[in-house]
Amino acid sequence: MVDRIVNKKKYAVVVTTYGEVEKLTVRNLWPCSRRILKVVTRQIVKIPTAMIYFIADYRSTKHYINWKLNRYRSTLLAINRSQSKRLADCIAGSSNPFLSKAEVRVVDAYYFVPPYLDDLLLELQSTYDGVVVVPMIPVESSFSCGVACQMVIDVYADSAFARVKVLSKLWKDDRLHTLYIDYLFKQLSTAVRQSKGKIGLVLAIHGTLVKDRKGNTPKVFTGLEETIAFFDCMKRKIMADPRNIFTDVRQGCMNHSTGGEWMADTIEKALLEFKEEGYDAVVMFPYGFFADNSETEYDAFKKLEAAGFPIFQYVRCINDSPEFGQWLSGKVLEELQTFSKFQKAFESLDHEP
Repeated sequence: MVDRIVNKKKYAVVVTTYGEVEKLTVRNLWPCSRRILKVVTRQIVKIPTAMIYFIADYRSTKHYINWKLNRYRSTLLAINRSQSKRLADCIAGSSNPFLSKAEVRVVDAYYFVPPYLDDLLLELQSTYDGVVVVPMIPVESSFSCGVACQMVIDVYADSAFARVKVLSKLWKDDRLHTLYIDYLFKQLSTAVRQSKGKIGLVLAIHGTLVKDRKGNTPKVFTGLEETIAFFDCMKRKIMADPRNIFTDVRQGCMNHSTGGEWMADTIEKALLEFKEEGYDAVVMFPYGFFADNSETEYDAFKKLEAAGFPIFQYVRCINDSPEFGQWLSGKVLEELQTFSKFQKAFESLDHEP
Protein backbone atom coordinates (compact mmCIF):
# COMPACT_ATOMS: atom_id res chain seq x y z
CA MET A 1 0.00 0.00 0.00
CA VAL A 2 1.43 3.37 -1.03
CA ASP A 3 1.37 6.07 1.60
CA ARG A 4 -0.56 9.14 0.60
CA ILE A 5 1.79 12.07 -0.04
CA VAL A 6 0.76 15.15 1.88
CA ASN A 7 1.85 18.40 0.30
CA LYS A 8 3.18 20.74 2.94
CA LYS A 9 2.17 24.36 2.82
CA LYS A 10 5.03 26.80 2.46
CA TYR A 11 5.26 29.79 4.79
CA ALA A 12 7.80 32.58 4.90
CA VAL A 13 8.59 34.48 8.09
CA VAL A 14 10.08 37.93 7.41
CA VAL A 15 12.00 39.52 10.28
CA THR A 16 12.00 43.23 9.51
CA THR A 17 13.00 46.60 10.92
CA TYR A 18 13.98 50.06 9.71
CA GLY A 19 17.50 49.22 8.67
CA GLU A 20 20.65 51.36 8.73
CA VAL A 21 23.64 51.45 6.42
CA GLU A 22 26.50 49.15 7.41
CA LYS A 23 29.20 50.65 5.20
CA LEU A 24 29.28 54.34 6.07
CA THR A 25 29.40 56.38 2.87
CA VAL A 26 27.33 59.36 1.78
CA ARG A 27 26.36 57.40 -1.34
CA ASN A 28 24.88 54.65 0.84
CA LEU A 29 23.15 57.13 3.15
CA TRP A 30 21.36 59.03 0.35
CA PRO A 31 18.78 56.40 -0.69
CA CYS A 32 18.17 55.46 2.96
CA SER A 33 17.38 59.06 3.92
CA ARG A 34 15.14 59.54 0.90
CA ARG A 35 13.08 56.45 1.71
CA ILE A 36 12.68 57.60 5.33
CA LEU A 37 11.27 60.93 4.16
CA LYS A 38 8.97 59.34 1.58
CA VAL A 39 7.67 56.54 3.80
CA VAL A 40 7.59 58.01 7.34
CA THR A 41 8.12 61.77 7.52
CA ARG A 42 5.53 62.52 4.84
CA GLN A 43 2.85 60.98 7.07
CA ILE A 44 3.10 63.94 9.45
CA VAL A 45 4.65 66.75 7.38
CA LYS A 46 3.83 67.72 3.79
CA ILE A 47 7.10 67.78 1.87
CA PRO A 48 7.31 68.81 -1.81
CA THR A 49 8.98 66.13 -3.92
CA ALA A 50 11.85 68.44 -4.86
CA MET A 51 12.55 69.12 -1.17
CA ILE A 52 12.85 65.41 -0.36
CA TYR A 53 16.16 65.19 -2.20
CA PHE A 54 17.53 68.37 -0.62
CA ILE A 55 16.58 67.37 2.95
CA ALA A 56 17.70 63.78 2.47
CA ASP A 57 21.07 64.83 1.11
CA TYR A 58 21.55 67.29 3.98
CA ARG A 59 20.68 64.63 6.57
CA SER A 60 22.95 62.09 4.89
CA THR A 61 25.91 64.45 4.95
CA LYS A 62 25.20 65.37 8.59
CA HIS A 63 25.00 61.71 9.67
CA TYR A 64 28.15 60.85 7.73
CA ILE A 65 30.23 63.60 9.38
CA ASN A 66 28.84 62.88 12.85
CA TRP A 67 29.27 59.10 12.72
CA LYS A 68 32.66 59.34 11.01
CA LEU A 69 34.07 61.75 13.59
CA ASN A 70 32.83 59.54 16.42
CA ARG A 71 33.86 56.30 14.67
CA TYR A 72 30.35 54.92 14.94
CA ARG A 73 29.20 52.01 12.82
CA SER A 74 25.64 50.71 13.01
CA THR A 75 25.20 47.14 14.24
CA LEU A 76 21.46 46.98 13.45
CA LEU A 77 21.61 44.82 10.32
CA ALA A 78 24.11 42.40 11.83
CA ILE A 79 21.89 42.00 14.89
CA ASN A 80 18.74 41.55 12.81
CA ARG A 81 20.43 38.86 10.72
CA SER A 82 21.56 37.13 13.90
CA GLN A 83 18.05 37.37 15.34
CA SER A 84 16.66 35.87 12.12
CA LYS A 85 19.10 32.97 12.27
CA ARG A 86 18.32 32.28 15.91
CA LEU A 87 14.60 32.38 15.16
CA ALA A 88 15.10 29.94 12.27
CA ASP A 89 17.15 27.60 14.48
CA CYS A 90 14.55 27.73 17.27
CA ILE A 91 11.73 26.95 14.86
CA ALA A 92 13.72 24.12 13.24
CA GLY A 93 14.41 22.64 16.68
CA SER A 94 10.81 22.90 17.83
CA SER A 95 8.66 19.82 18.39
CA ASN A 96 5.52 21.75 17.47
CA PRO A 97 3.25 19.37 15.46
CA PHE A 98 2.42 22.20 13.06
CA LEU A 99 5.86 21.75 11.49
CA SER A 100 4.95 18.25 10.29
CA LYS A 101 2.54 19.78 7.77
CA ALA A 102 4.25 23.05 6.92
CA GLU A 103 7.62 24.28 5.67
CA VAL A 104 8.82 27.49 7.28
CA ARG A 105 11.57 29.72 5.90
CA VAL A 106 12.90 32.68 7.89
CA VAL A 107 14.37 35.67 6.05
CA ASP A 108 15.33 39.24 6.93
CA ALA A 109 14.34 42.48 5.17
CA TYR A 110 14.29 46.23 5.87
CA TYR A 111 12.22 49.35 5.24
CA PHE A 112 15.03 51.70 4.26
CA VAL A 113 18.05 49.62 3.13
CA PRO A 114 18.40 46.51 0.93
CA PRO A 115 17.03 43.91 0.94
CA TYR A 116 13.87 46.03 0.91
CA LEU A 117 10.75 44.59 2.51
CA ASP A 118 8.44 45.57 -0.36
CA ASP A 119 10.76 43.96 -2.94
CA LEU A 120 10.98 40.76 -0.89
CA LEU A 121 7.19 40.59 -0.49
CA LEU A 122 6.86 40.74 -4.27
CA GLU A 123 9.31 37.87 -4.58
CA LEU A 124 7.52 35.74 -1.96
CA GLN A 125 4.05 36.39 -3.36
CA SER A 126 4.16 33.71 -6.04
CA THR A 127 6.13 31.04 -4.18
CA TYR A 128 4.62 30.90 -0.66
CA ASP A 129 1.16 30.05 0.59
CA GLY A 130 1.43 32.61 3.35
CA VAL A 131 3.77 35.17 4.90
CA VAL A 132 4.14 36.26 8.51
CA VAL A 133 5.86 39.63 8.89
CA VAL A 134 7.64 40.18 12.22
CA PRO A 135 8.40 43.90 12.86
CA MET A 136 11.17 44.01 15.46
CA ILE A 137 9.67 46.84 17.52
CA PRO A 138 7.35 45.95 20.41
CA VAL A 139 4.93 48.92 20.15
CA GLU A 140 3.19 49.40 16.83
CA SER A 141 2.35 52.74 15.19
CA SER A 142 2.08 54.20 11.70
CA PHE A 143 5.77 55.11 11.95
CA SER A 144 7.00 51.62 12.89
CA CYS A 145 4.96 48.46 12.26
CA GLY A 146 2.56 50.53 10.18
CA VAL A 147 5.25 50.86 7.51
CA ALA A 148 5.26 47.07 7.14
CA CYS A 149 1.45 46.99 6.99
CA GLN A 150 1.38 49.59 4.22
CA MET A 151 3.97 47.69 2.18
CA VAL A 152 1.91 44.50 2.56
CA ILE A 153 -1.19 46.29 1.27
CA ASP A 154 0.74 47.85 -1.60
CA VAL A 155 2.06 44.47 -2.75
CA TYR A 156 -0.80 42.06 -2.01
CA ALA A 157 -3.75 44.44 -2.44
CA ASP A 158 -7.07 42.61 -1.97
CA SER A 159 -5.38 39.27 -1.20
CA ALA A 160 -3.39 40.66 1.76
CA PHE A 161 -6.04 39.59 4.26
CA ALA A 162 -5.74 35.93 3.26
CA ARG A 163 -2.05 35.75 2.40
CA VAL A 164 -0.14 37.87 4.94
CA LYS A 165 -0.19 38.34 8.70
CA VAL A 166 1.74 41.07 10.50
CA LEU A 167 2.70 40.20 14.08
CA SER A 168 1.47 42.88 16.48
CA LYS A 169 0.83 43.77 20.12
CA LEU A 170 4.06 42.12 21.25
CA TRP A 171 4.35 44.70 24.03
CA LYS A 172 1.30 43.21 25.78
CA ASP A 173 2.81 39.73 26.23
CA ASP A 174 3.48 38.86 29.90
CA ARG A 175 6.22 36.48 28.79
CA LEU A 176 8.09 39.36 27.14
CA HIS A 177 7.80 41.41 30.33
CA THR A 178 9.31 38.56 32.35
CA LEU A 179 12.03 38.04 29.75
CA TYR A 180 12.91 41.74 29.78
CA ILE A 181 13.05 41.97 33.57
CA ASP A 182 15.17 38.82 33.96
CA TYR A 183 17.55 40.10 31.28
CA LEU A 184 17.80 43.57 32.84
CA PHE A 185 18.66 42.36 36.34
CA LYS A 186 21.22 39.86 35.02
CA GLN A 187 22.99 42.62 33.08
CA LEU A 188 23.46 45.03 36.00
CA SER A 189 27.10 45.76 36.75
CA THR A 190 28.77 45.23 40.12
CA ALA A 191 29.29 49.00 40.43
CA VAL A 192 25.57 49.64 40.05
CA ARG A 193 24.62 46.84 42.46
CA GLN A 194 27.04 48.12 45.12
CA SER A 195 26.00 51.76 44.83
CA LYS A 196 25.04 53.13 48.25
CA GLY A 197 22.95 56.03 46.98
CA LYS A 198 19.79 56.32 44.93
CA ILE A 199 19.72 54.33 41.68
CA GLY A 200 17.56 55.40 38.73
CA LEU A 201 16.42 53.47 35.67
CA VAL A 202 15.60 55.12 32.33
CA LEU A 203 13.50 52.95 30.03
CA ALA A 204 14.27 54.36 26.58
CA ILE A 205 11.75 54.18 23.75
CA HIS A 206 10.99 56.02 20.53
CA GLY A 207 8.60 58.84 21.38
CA THR A 208 5.53 59.63 19.32
CA LEU A 209 3.25 62.53 18.40
CA VAL A 210 0.78 63.88 20.94
CA LYS A 211 -0.61 66.73 18.82
CA ASP A 212 -0.11 67.74 15.20
CA ARG A 213 1.20 71.12 14.07
CA LYS A 214 -2.27 72.66 14.47
CA GLY A 215 -2.63 71.38 18.02
CA ASN A 216 -5.08 68.63 17.06
CA THR A 217 -5.02 64.90 17.62
CA PRO A 218 -2.88 63.40 14.82
CA LYS A 219 -4.83 61.71 12.02
CA VAL A 220 -2.34 58.84 11.82
CA PHE A 221 -2.13 56.05 14.40
CA THR A 222 0.66 57.15 16.73
CA GLY A 223 0.67 54.36 19.32
CA LEU A 224 0.58 56.95 22.10
CA GLU A 225 -1.74 55.04 24.44
CA GLU A 226 0.19 51.83 23.82
CA THR A 227 3.53 53.51 24.55
CA ILE A 228 2.22 54.90 27.85
CA ALA A 229 0.61 51.59 28.83
CA PHE A 230 3.79 49.64 28.04
CA PHE A 231 5.88 51.89 30.27
CA ASP A 232 3.37 51.83 33.12
CA CYS A 233 3.27 48.03 33.00
CA MET A 234 7.05 47.62 32.92
CA LYS A 235 7.64 50.16 35.71
CA ARG A 236 5.08 48.48 37.96
CA LYS A 237 6.55 45.02 37.41
CA ILE A 238 10.17 46.15 37.85
CA MET A 239 9.45 48.04 41.07
CA ALA A 240 7.51 45.05 42.45
CA ASP A 241 10.23 42.52 41.61
CA PRO A 242 12.12 41.10 44.66
CA ARG A 243 15.42 41.78 42.86
CA ASN A 244 14.67 45.47 42.36
CA ILE A 245 17.39 47.92 43.40
CA PHE A 246 15.98 50.99 41.64
CA THR A 247 14.68 53.96 43.60
CA ASP A 248 12.60 55.05 40.62
CA VAL A 249 11.95 54.16 36.97
CA ARG A 250 11.27 56.84 34.34
CA GLN A 251 10.30 56.90 30.70
CA GLY A 252 12.93 58.20 28.28
CA CYS A 253 11.44 59.13 24.91
CA MET A 254 13.52 59.81 21.82
CA ASN A 255 11.59 62.37 19.78
CA HIS A 256 11.83 64.04 16.40
CA SER A 257 11.63 67.79 15.95
CA THR A 258 8.97 67.97 13.22
CA GLY A 259 5.29 67.22 12.90
CA GLY A 260 3.94 68.81 16.06
CA GLU A 261 4.11 68.15 19.81
CA TRP A 262 5.91 64.98 20.85
CA MET A 263 5.87 63.14 24.20
CA ALA A 264 7.22 65.23 27.07
CA ASP A 265 8.91 62.45 29.07
CA THR A 266 12.20 62.53 27.20
CA ILE A 267 15.57 61.00 28.02
CA GLU A 268 16.91 64.49 28.71
CA LYS A 269 14.12 65.21 31.18
CA ALA A 270 14.60 61.91 33.03
CA LEU A 271 18.36 62.41 33.34
CA LEU A 272 17.98 66.02 34.47
CA GLU A 273 15.46 65.06 37.15
CA PHE A 274 17.68 62.26 38.43
CA LYS A 275 20.58 64.73 38.56
CA GLU A 276 18.56 67.37 40.44
CA GLU A 277 17.28 64.75 42.89
CA GLY A 278 20.81 63.59 43.78
CA TYR A 279 20.93 60.15 42.19
CA ASP A 280 24.35 58.47 42.33
CA ALA A 281 23.78 55.81 39.69
CA VAL A 282 21.62 55.63 36.57
CA VAL A 283 20.94 52.69 34.27
CA MET A 284 19.46 53.00 30.79
CA PHE A 285 17.69 50.14 29.03
CA PRO A 286 16.12 50.66 25.54
CA TYR A 287 13.06 48.50 26.10
CA GLY A 288 11.29 50.07 23.12
CA PHE A 289 13.63 48.34 20.65
CA PHE A 290 14.51 44.68 20.14
CA ALA A 291 17.83 45.53 18.48
CA ASP A 292 20.46 48.19 19.10
CA ASN A 293 20.73 50.92 16.49
CA SER A 294 22.05 54.45 16.08
CA GLU A 295 19.24 55.88 18.20
CA THR A 296 19.99 53.58 21.15
CA GLU A 297 23.67 52.65 21.30
CA TYR A 298 24.80 56.01 19.88
CA ASP A 299 22.35 58.88 20.52
CA ALA A 300 20.80 57.62 23.78
CA PHE A 301 24.09 56.32 25.15
CA LYS A 302 25.83 59.64 24.48
CA LYS A 303 23.16 61.47 26.47
CA LEU A 304 23.64 59.10 29.38
CA GLU A 305 27.40 59.42 29.18
CA ALA A 306 27.26 63.23 29.03
CA ALA A 307 24.94 63.46 32.06
CA GLY A 308 27.94 62.94 34.35
CA PHE A 309 26.60 60.54 36.96
CA PRO A 310 29.29 58.95 39.19
CA ILE A 311 28.04 55.52 38.14
CA PHE A 312 26.12 54.81 34.95
CA GLN A 313 25.40 51.78 32.78
CA TYR A 314 23.88 51.30 29.36
CA VAL A 315 22.20 47.89 29.08
CA ARG A 316 22.09 46.82 25.45
CA CYS A 317 18.83 45.80 23.80
CA ILE A 318 17.67 42.21 24.10
CA ASN A 319 19.24 41.63 20.63
CA ASP A 320 19.86 37.95 19.76
CA SER A 321 19.79 36.47 23.25
CA PRO A 322 18.77 32.77 23.32
CA GLU A 323 15.82 33.46 25.61
CA PHE A 324 14.48 36.10 23.23
CA GLY A 325 14.84 33.71 20.30
CA GLN A 326 12.86 31.05 22.11
CA TRP A 327 10.11 33.50 23.06
CA LEU A 328 9.86 34.92 19.54
CA SER A 329 9.77 31.46 17.95
CA GLY A 330 6.86 30.58 20.21
CA LYS A 331 5.00 33.74 19.15
CA VAL A 332 5.67 33.08 15.47
CA LEU A 333 4.56 29.43 15.64
CA GLU A 334 1.38 30.45 17.47
CA GLU A 335 0.71 33.00 14.75
CA LEU A 336 1.41 30.48 11.97
CA GLN A 337 -1.02 27.96 13.45
CA THR A 338 -3.77 30.56 13.83
CA PHE A 339 -3.07 31.87 10.34
CA SER A 340 -3.17 28.36 8.85
CA LYS A 341 -6.54 27.64 10.46
CA PHE A 342 -7.88 30.94 9.18
CA GLN A 343 -6.71 30.13 5.65
CA LYS A 344 -8.43 26.74 5.73
CA ALA A 345 -11.67 28.34 6.87
CA PHE A 346 -11.32 31.02 4.20
CA GLU A 347 -10.66 28.40 1.50
CA SER A 348 -13.71 26.35 2.58
CA LEU A 349 -15.90 29.40 2.07
CA ASP A 350 -14.57 29.76 -1.47
CA HIS A 351 -15.54 26.16 -2.26
CA GLU A 352 -19.08 26.37 -0.92
CA PRO A 353 -21.74 26.04 -3.63
